[in-house]
Amino acid sequence: MSLLSAVTDFLKPAPPPDPQLARALAHVAGLADPVLRTASHFDSRLAAPLQHALGYCDGLVAALPGPINIDRQAFSRDPLVHALFATAGDIEQMLGRSQAVRDFLANPACWEADHFYAMLVARRQQKKQLGMARHGDVIENDVPQLVLYFSDQTLIEPCCDLALTRERLRCRALDSLLQTFQEHLDALRNEREGLRADVSVERAHLTVLRGSTPGREYEVHTRHLAELDTRLRAIAESLMPDPLLDALGDFLSAPEPALHLSPFSITVDGLGVVREKVDDSSVHTLYFPELSTRDKRLHLAMLARISRDEALEAVETVRDQQHRFMLI
Repeated sequence: MSLLSAVTDFLKPAPPPDPQLARALAHVAGLADPVLRTASHFDSRLAAPLQHALGYCDGLVAALPGPINIDRQAFSRDPLVHALFATAGDIEQMLGRSQAVRDFLANPACWEADHFYAMLVARRQQKKQLGMARHGDVIENDVPQLVLYFSDQTLIEPCCDLALTRERLRCRALDSLLQTFQEHLDALRNEREGLRADVSVERAHLTVLRGSTPGREYEVHTRHLAELDTRLRAIAESLMPDPLLDALGDFLSAPEPALHLSPFSITVDGLGVVREKVDDSSVHTLYFPELSTRDKRLHLAMLARISRDEALEAVETVRDQQHRFMLI
């Protein structure tokens, strides 16, 4: 390659990002803190970290198991669905009370197919109780047991098109990451305001001490004020546009602590009692991933397939129950 060609290639403008990355950059710019948008070379500096985060979100959604049918028949034959709900009627209650499902069914797009898809999340819980256990031919009472159950079953992004559901979930995952970073900024700003108040109090205290004979107390408060000033300057510098953009880039380059899936397995019987792995048709080992988000709580996460007609019936049933309750 000639020197002229090398110089020409060097001076060529960078190729535009692919459409998906361009949309993501515009989305981040719309959601980002106003201070971030004033940083120099926002798009070019954020392109590579954001591309990594998009790939990470793609992997998360692709790792979700399912779609798994969620209905009364599945409650009877699928051990995981049976563990997810205390009774088959709880499936109807989940569907009927879900605002996301109600909004989806109110949209004409719900008639595009007989079934729709959504992400189902539920919080895994365990409780201790005393129950009966069989050891050979002997049945014992008041045996300590650990029982698995789930709460807060929630449906997210219902849609007739599975591919569109996955795409929306990828966007939700990115939004979750951005919200986590925004919460970090809010915490820094709150700390900055607290430090400013502490500095003001410390300076006022030193003013009072300065009028007296300098001594050990004056030295201690002077040192404390210097430490507060140092910390305040460090936080103030970190909240400037360019350092903030660097911090966002680092965060998007390593998003795992803020959002990740972890495999989990547990062996239970038909009543949800945790058992050892045994050769027994009434005992099943359940495998599912748990999603950890910014609030650090773990939730089972999977893709669900739901009958539109059953969802419509569930919504009407719950509305009728609520109406009768209001009349009572």
